[in-house]
Amino acid sequence: MSKQDYRVEKDSMGGVRVPRDALYAAQTQRAVDNFPISGLRMPRAFIEAIGLIKAAAARANQDLGLMEKPMAKAIQAAALEVSKGRHDAQFPVDVFQTGSGTSPNMNANEVIANLASQRLGAKVHPNDHVNMGQSSNDVVPTAIHVAGCLLATRDLIPALEHLADTIARRAAKLKSVVKTGRTHLMDALPVTMAQELSGWETQVRHGIERVHAALERLSAIPQGGSAVGTGLNAHPEFGARVAAELTSLTGVPFKSKGNYFEGLSSQDAAVEMSGQLKTIAVSLTKIANDLRWMNSGPLAGLAEISLPDLQPGSSIMPGKVNPVIPEAVCMVCAQVIGNDLTIAIGGQSGNFQLNVMLPVIAYNLCQSIEILANASRLLADKAIAGFTVNRARLNEALDRNPILVTALNAVIGYEQGAKIAKRAYKANKPILEVARAMTRLSEKELKRLLDPAELTRGGIRKGGGGG
Repeated sequence: MSKQDYRVEKDSMGGVRVPRDALYAAQTQRAVDNFPISGLRMPRAFIEAIGLIKAAAARANQDLGLMEKPMAKAIQAAALEVSKGRHDAQFPVDVFQTGSGTSPNMNANEVIANLASQRLGAKVHPNDHVNMGQSSNDVVPTAIHVAGCLLATRDLIPALEHLADTIARRAAKLKSVVKTGRTHLMDALPVTMAQELSGWETQVRHGIERVHAALERLSAIPQGGSAVGTGLNAHPEFGARVAAELTSLTGVPFKSKGNYFEGLSSQDAAVEMSGQLKTIAVSLTKIANDLRWMNSGPLAGLAEISLPDLQPGSSIMPGKVNPVIPEAVCMVCAQVIGNDLTIAIGGQSGNFQLNVMLPVIAYNLCQSIEILANASRLLADKAIAGFTVNRARLNEALDRNPILVTALNAVIGYEQGAKIAKRAYKANKPILEVARAMTRLSEKELKRLLDPAELTRGGIRKGGGGG
């Protein structure tokens, strides 16, 4: 940089060149210089969370009589600007950095101090004022919890509810549609399409319940533990007041952790939430793959449904259309499952009084929640809401499904049923035709017993005569 492009900022290690128009100072610049690794920055939700924490901390220190009101107000206003995304370009630190997250905490302290100084017309110090009563060791774990809670409550849960409701609406309209069930990807007894979709809906609603359960622990924050959990340099009421202020700012019921030592040294709550996200990813993969199979063809596959045509599917094969939304969802789910492993490895990296993989846990947890939410809405709106059912194809497969003979077990016995099924397979004939030839049952009775719609209702079908 030329002299016109930079200014010299000083910290406890000496001077460092910082871009002239940057709101951050020396410690942020050192982190930028030290960690040119990935080009990935801390997530927007994390920056929002850390801004909210700084605003809540300033308010708590003001109420406790530890900070004069004008300075506290200036810090709060600056911190809320940060939380709203007005200064995201001022957060350049790479995700892969010091494991405590000291760099993004100081990045926030420096940016907020600069903004607050401009507002106050007096010097606001990043450590003494913006970071009063705090340490990176409690701010960053708290920011992970806050970011995770905000993303889950604002984005993921509503998206999953939308997906479940969309599935339920489609199921209600497809109650009369009967299709061949499949186990091991092989023909099985018939089900209604509504029954099939009800399984999907239940998976998604269980996912919502899982997120709510994990939020119970993720909403407990360790702010107030300070450097090692003892709370040194923080007022005894500081943590509880910050939690109350965060609740007021966000509407999420945050509470102070019962044990700060656990809160600083472990990331078990984030690992738990990630595990629930992984389970949701597994559920969505199942649903997306079912859609892909049902849509396969249109001639040589199952072709039970047609997903909406969204884009050309090949650069060489004209007219080809692919199930792009289910494929995208499966890739999202693969990413979330991979993120969960990273978070688990990060979570086990707590040594004595501090976890030292906090930034990568923050990045992966936020990404998992965000992309699952987005994928859930896409799956609902661009796949499930708009697919059409190929009833003729479903009925054709049903008529020739030898497994329907299962309905005759109580009348003719398993062994005779197996013989009928094998002959129907071999001759490629409808099961009713073969059963009529191999049993003494009338066609009327066979039609009643082998009615696919009736078979979806379960129970034992009684008939007259034996085979």
